[in-house]
Amino acid sequence: MGKRRFSGLEVTLMVMFLLMSVVAIALIVLFVTGEPGLIKDETTEVVPQCPSIPLAERVDCFPDAGASKQKCEQRGCCWGPLDERNVPWCFFSSNHGYTVESVDTSDLHAIKAHLKRKDSPSLFGADIEELSFHAILKSHNRLQFKISDARKQRFEVPHEHVNTPNSHPSSPISNVLEITHKPFGLIVRRRENKKVLFDTTIGPLVFSDQYLQLSARLPSHNIYGLGEHVHQNYRHDTNWRTWPIFARDAFPNGGTHNLYGHYPFFLCLEDHSGKSFGVFLMNSNAMEVTLQPAPAVTFRAIGGVLDFYILFGDTPEQVVQEFTLLIGRPVIPPYWSLGFQLSRWDYGSLDEVKNTVERNRAVGLPYDIQYTDIDYMEDKKDFTYDTVKFSELPQFADYLHEKGQRYILILDPAIATSKRVGNASYGSYDRGTEKNAWVTESDGKTPLLGEVWPGETVFPDYTSPNCIDWWVDEYERFFQEIKHDALWIDMNEVANFKKGSTKGCADNNLNYPPYTPKILDEVMYSKTLCMDAKQYWGSHYDVHSLYGYSMVLASEKALQRVFGGNRTLMLTRSSFPGVGKYSGHWLGDNAANWNDIKWAIPGMLEFGLFGVPYIGADICGFFDDSSEELCRRWMQVGAFYPFSRNHNAQGYKPQDPAAFGPASKLVESSKHYLNIRYTLLPYLYTLFYRAHTAGETVVRPVMHEFYSDSATWSVDRQFLWGKHLLITPVLDPGVDRVRAYIPDAVWYDYETLERVTARKQHVDMHLPADKLGLHIRGGAILPTQRPAVTTTESRRNPMGLIVALDDNQQAAGELFWDDGDSRETVETGNHMHYNFSVVYGVLFLEVTSDGFTDPNNLMFENITVLGVSYPPVSVTVTQSNITTTLSAVNTTYDPDKKVLFLRGLSLYLGGNTTQIKVSEHQRFDCHPEENADRAKCEARGCLWSESSSSGVPYCFYPHDYGYIATTVTESDSGMTFDITQNKKYVSSGRPGSPDIDTLRVEIRYHSGEMLQFKIWDPATRRYEVPVPLSIPATPETDENKRLYRVLITKEPFGIQVIRKSTGTRIWDSSMPGFTFSDMFIQVSTRLSSEYVYGFGETEHPTYRHDLNYHTWGMFSKDQPPGYKMNCYGVHPFHMGLETTAHAHGVLLLNSNAMDVTFQLTPSITYRTLGGILDFYMVLGPTPELVVQQYTALIGRPVLPAYWSLGFQLCRYGYANDQEIADLYRDMRAAGIPYDVQYADIDYMDRQLNFVLDPEFDGLPALVDRMRGEGMRFIFILDPAISGNETRSYPAFERGVEDDVFIKWPKELSDDIVWGKVWPDYPNVVVNDSLDWDTQVELYRSYTAFPDFFRTRTAKWWHREIKDFYENTMKFDGIWIDMNEPASFVHGTVGEKCLGWPLLENPPYMPPLESKHRGLNHKTLCMNSQQFLSDGTPVRHYDVHNLYGWSHTKPTYDALLNVTGSRGIVVTRSTYPSSGKWAGHWLGDNNSSWDQLYKSIIGMMEFSLFGIPYTGADICGFFSSAQYEMCLRWMQLGAFYPYSRNHNGKGSPRQDPVAWNSTFSEASRDVLNIRYTLLPYLYTLMFEAHSKGSTVVRPLLHEFVNEKATWDIHKQFLWGPALLITPALDQGAMYVDGYVPDARWYDYHTAEDVGVRGHVVTMATPLDHINLHIRGGHILPWQKPENNTHYSRRNPLGLIVALSDSGTAQGSLFWDDGEGIDTYEKGEHLLTSFTAASNQLSSHVLHNGLAPADRLTLGVVKVWGAGSVQIQEVILRDAAGTSHPLTPQHNITTQELIVDATPASVHLDQPFTMTWNTTM
Repeated sequence: MGKRRFSGLEVTLMVMFLLMSVVAIALIVLFVTGEPGLIKDETTEVVPQCPSIPLAERVDCFPDAGASKQKCEQRGCCWGPLDERNVPWCFFSSNHGYTVESVDTSDLHAIKAHLKRKDSPSLFGADIEELSFHAILKSHNRLQFKISDARKQRFEVPHEHVNTPNSHPSSPISNVLEITHKPFGLIVRRRENKKVLFDTTIGPLVFSDQYLQLSARLPSHNIYGLGEHVHQNYRHDTNWRTWPIFARDAFPNGGTHNLYGHYPFFLCLEDHSGKSFGVFLMNSNAMEVTLQPAPAVTFRAIGGVLDFYILFGDTPEQVVQEFTLLIGRPVIPPYWSLGFQLSRWDYGSLDEVKNTVERNRAVGLPYDIQYTDIDYMEDKKDFTYDTVKFSELPQFADYLHEKGQRYILILDPAIATSKRVGNASYGSYDRGTEKNAWVTESDGKTPLLGEVWPGETVFPDYTSPNCIDWWVDEYERFFQEIKHDALWIDMNEVANFKKGSTKGCADNNLNYPPYTPKILDEVMYSKTLCMDAKQYWGSHYDVHSLYGYSMVLASEKALQRVFGGNRTLMLTRSSFPGVGKYSGHWLGDNAANWNDIKWAIPGMLEFGLFGVPYIGADICGFFDDSSEELCRRWMQVGAFYPFSRNHNAQGYKPQDPAAFGPASKLVESSKHYLNIRYTLLPYLYTLFYRAHTAGETVVRPVMHEFYSDSATWSVDRQFLWGKHLLITPVLDPGVDRVRAYIPDAVWYDYETLERVTARKQHVDMHLPADKLGLHIRGGAILPTQRPAVTTTESRRNPMGLIVALDDNQQAAGELFWDDGDSRETVETGNHMHYNFSVVYGVLFLEVTSDGFTDPNNLMFENITVLGVSYPPVSVTVTQSNITTTLSAVNTTYDPDKKVLFLRGLSLYLGGNTTQIKVSEHQRFDCHPEENADRAKCEARGCLWSESSSSGVPYCFYPHDYGYIATTVTESDSGMTFDITQNKKYVSSGRPGSPDIDTLRVEIRYHSGEMLQFKIWDPATRRYEVPVPLSIPATPETDENKRLYRVLITKEPFGIQVIRKSTGTRIWDSSMPGFTFSDMFIQVSTRLSSEYVYGFGETEHPTYRHDLNYHTWGMFSKDQPPGYKMNCYGVHPFHMGLETTAHAHGVLLLNSNAMDVTFQLTPSITYRTLGGILDFYMVLGPTPELVVQQYTALIGRPVLPAYWSLGFQLCRYGYANDQEIADLYRDMRAAGIPYDVQYADIDYMDRQLNFVLDPEFDGLPALVDRMRGEGMRFIFILDPAISGNETRSYPAFERGVEDDVFIKWPKELSDDIVWGKVWPDYPNVVVNDSLDWDTQVELYRSYTAFPDFFRTRTAKWWHREIKDFYENTMKFDGIWIDMNEPASFVHGTVGEKCLGWPLLENPPYMPPLESKHRGLNHKTLCMNSQQFLSDGTPVRHYDVHNLYGWSHTKPTYDALLNVTGSRGIVVTRSTYPSSGKWAGHWLGDNNSSWDQLYKSIIGMMEFSLFGIPYTGADICGFFSSAQYEMCLRWMQLGAFYPYSRNHNGKGSPRQDPVAWNSTFSEASRDVLNIRYTLLPYLYTLMFEAHSKGSTVVRPLLHEFVNEKATWDIHKQFLWGPALLITPALDQGAMYVDGYVPDARWYDYHTAEDVGVRGHVVTMATPLDHINLHIRGGHILPWQKPENNTHYSRRNPLGLIVALSDSGTAQGSLFWDDGEGIDTYEKGEHLLTSFTAASNQLSSHVLHNGLAPADRLTLGVVKVWGAGSVQIQEVILRDAAGTSHPLTPQHNITTQELIVDATPASVHLDQPFTMTWNTTM
């Protein structure tokens, strides 16, 4: 049968059927699978759910044209027409958006979610059903979240720089980001205060294939950025403004259209705090951004993904720093590129170019760079030149170079397809075609043709590696032909004079997307390429706005090839975030009009935000002819554009400065301001260094510096260079007055050098035709250089400084300097860097990097100091430890302008730090009393001049006021001489306190590190402090062994102490005002720096003193801690840190009432009301050595009993002994470590010392039981003894019999000086409802005060204590209180003090609490008489401050004698050397948050004072404690050396078991850490006792070379090795802590934290305190128990924290824990430990330990043991026996744990432990 043949029609029908089947199947598959995540485009019937929202919060649902009610509701949106069109009529309903289907939070720093679209109508079709959400907290300040198609890869920007930081942030992402589920939204909050910054719940997420929308509510209207456009103001208008973003060749004429660059980034200033954040959408597709009044922002992009970065900053500058860290820090341009530049389009010929050059040279215009535009080319073809009109172009660069100038030429991207002149081949085109270098049509093969300047062109695809190779090669070829210095690239948006291509563009969804943003012309391919064109990175639709960016990357490779190690310059018109890493930018083709000169400033400020600081506008305008006035004003402001170029267009009049005539005002004005520019180029260059290294802005909005002032938020007609130079141009025609804002700072007119009177206000600034406003901010130090006509010449000229002093007479600045041309000089270190500072009259020129030597042997020649109030007495320059005094020839002072000129200095750049000290006439207060006036002042012979500066005295001493030294008698051991009062001044002016005319001065060189200088009246014996000091038996007579040199200034008399190694004057009392009268002595001295610590006792808000005219009174008083309140003790000792990081200490041994005043000189003034001046100085040179030397002088601290390092409980207000018993029971049940229980005065019957209250009859038995279970008991004793008892009271009776009480002088009365304190009258019932004074009068008995100076008193006190111990109750320690001494009446009962009234109210009263009541307020009469141990009578006036000191030793002696054990004494009132016998608590503090950090300051100060056993009342004494505060205080207090929770009567309980189980557990956990580390703490206490070291240690003591530590007082160390970083603020879940430059391990995890020398944000949940152990140290530890009685029995473990080099060392002191003088008697063990090369060894330094106290080695933890598995550990004991031990090695944390307990190795025998990675 033959085959059937089908007809043609049948064949056609079958083919059509098959095709339809294939299509149908494909559609079915797509429908079923949903691939690629799209839903069908169909209308869903949805009833809009329309919320009731403010108009300002409507999110536009119909951004395209043609909205109507019907169309709106078809989209499922809400229709609400209004009488205005800018508010959306069609806005989103609640139906739209996505819901969260699943969430993954397994990563602490990330959130992942799967989103599903809600069932709602589509806006533009092709909605994506399923999305992926991924948010990552990439750093402390950077949050990224990305929303993309869950099932299909979409285009993402291939950025060359953006990457993930190396380390995770310390906080979880949940602290900054919250997502809502139905509908999906995200809320970004600020970590610190939870303020909402970016809240997308205002509107739905829309995500279709070609339409992506996200809206967010913002916290303020202060929005800056978005680009590139012309924004007529820097701060955005949020009244429904829409800004399209899509790179476009368009004119910047003030419209809202899109321009050359693509910047979807904005900054939002939140409020007056300065806190700001940035929002960056990493998306290169066409988009628009709408700002609305909510305030809110809406992003609409037509492709890609939503890849957002939220950047957090504490200031606007920090946001820019974070943004540039993300996209790439800006390049430092070559130095010469900061010079002035000339250009124009179409000079016509090279001859005309040279004419322009020559005429501007001829007028002496500073001018570095000449350009040629496309007219230099042959027919505008790249890589060619016109051989007719520009025939000598190959030699043109040499022509410019001869005069030190540079040449820059232009290249456009478009390459002509036509032949060259003469029908020659165009090689660049041919080679590019061979390399397939062009952008193609949609077929991916055919080069797309367009038209630009040379005619028909192709367009290089700079995203293609082939194209990049071609471009680099062509540029290299061209450079061989035409030498030039840098490259200008233009037309790279990419510009095309045809719409899309010569063929037009196809009708598809790329060229005609469903939605077109409101771009210029509203056609995607207008003036550019077809969107379906193909590039290597993708469709032009996606990468269009990256064209300029990719050209920059390719051109950078070309520049590197051609210029090699030279930096060169690139200038691009089109840009994208990240181009600033390689290129600068100009603001495009502006016009010569007054609008464009204005709008250039917001444009520059925005590109500062965008990370492109090398920015400027075409000066005088590109298009149109410029008038002389406009061009003159533009040249003035353009002199301060970072990129300063005058450029104009074809066909317009020349506008280079010389074209206006050599004698024109324009030329003169231009030269003037360009000379200023060139003078300041070192400053500008340094600003670019700061931009490159830190991301700071160069041209800076005023708002960035003065964000707390809302008036600056909209300032955009002025701008700053960096922090310090304010530019105020004239921007309007025909005016010579400008309304300008003067921010809140000191400002100086740059040209007149005068200080501006206005501040924080608008002014009418007079700016005539040749002037613009230029002001230097106080606090600035600007590096300068003598200008020249080119930078080539100016860089050879001498340099200088302009120093502008601020309110505090301080200033700072820096200089970066290199060869100006080489690449990567920062990274290679081939540069020089200076830090400049002025602090208290000394200018420091500190070389911080010296890696470059300038070939011109540059030097600082001239320094101008603005704001110098008085002419200097002298100016000295110190270099290389050689000090010279400048002659009058070198110094000039202008008294009218307050300017100091230093000339002819010849200070060479580099080398050592230089100091220039201006010895100004400083004001020392001549009338420190209140109510000074001119008459009172001049009556004292002093000067009167009012001052606008806060704290500066109006009445001050003349420069020669004081004493004059006679002939000095010197010996090897010191000096002796007399001084006499300058008779020119009759009296110091205090009646009753006559001046002493002649004084004796003695200076003694006690040792190489210590000297004494003493000043007294040789004619009349005066009181001297009876505190014994440990002075070396023989002085140091060898000058070579002394660290110091002493000089005497004869008139006015002064002593100078100079540290020989550095030349630093650490004491210089040759200041005016030295006064020595009977009851008023005053001396002032200059300090070596502003870093001063110490003086007490009072509450200081910072550890380092504020030297801004603060006065602190010192007089022992029963005064709870408070600001400027003199408290319990007196410590006239301070430590000074010198700028060289050396330290010294100074003690004034004087016990009279006194004060000290700090001022900004820097200086200190001592004022005391009696005695003599007896100063002791120790020279360290380290802070820790200062304390050791000081305690060697005053006495080493007592070694407390081991048990006293345990936790302690007390309260004032126990009702009976049962309360104490219940507390003890509950504490044991909770398992909280606890060693010591107290009884406050409640245990006493009527508050009588040594008498037990009936309510506490059971206390002795309870104490016996507790002591039997390892506990200890401390009781309180006050000094005052009741004298009104009706029954026998032996303590008083025996005291009277022994004559121990303080009395009046016999010539006045033989009676006791009665006071009133706590004891009540017998047989009275106290009515607590009465006011305090009435209670004192009615109920308090008369009390007598023992005179503890007397030996008889010590015996009496000992007897009473012994009697109580033996007959009433046992105890282990004594707490002595109220020993200032405190009295509840003032002076005496009846308040009538006998004797001389001036003693009670002296001629001068220091600023003491209630000073108007006199010195006897709340204490004894000052005329009360006491007797020293040798029988010498003394006035209480002189020894009041010693009462607590005199009370302490007898108490300590009695305790040891009575108990036979060491115990502990805790005293409230202290004086230098009290630490020999007692510890101290910081007094009756308040339950408030500020007391936490202030307690750290107090402890660190008492560490300086030689009293290391110290702490504050945990949770506070007064007021009710709050739960969180008390818990945080328990954590902090666990690391007080003296750790006691104590509160006052009437307040709720606050002990650890008074709250809840959570509180108890957290307290137990942190106290267990304390108890674990008690062997380390005890060893530190031993080192304090034996060496004088600190226990609580400021960070600066260990890391003094890290200046950041000099101001730290919210962290502290235990010894050298344990860093404590507590949470100190309410609600804090994170704490910022400084991690010094060492290896540190987290105590809780044993891991190396991997950070050093930086502030780190540390998580601190409520049950956590941050603790870190320093690498290189070994800490002994024991397993904790309920008390130390049991913990001491446990084996001793070691934490071996290895250093970077794998080494560590430590020590252990051990004794019986309570024996008397165990160290002195040798009854102890002292062992050292070292670790190195995987071996731990011990060395027994001393072993006198009793057998009962021996320790065995327990668990050893080695931290930093490495990530290679440890296989074996061998322990060898003293006998040589090897004990194999089992290693537990975590290679992740690198912790090795070895339990040595089974080996039973004793610590009093040496051992070694070795660990190996192989068996």
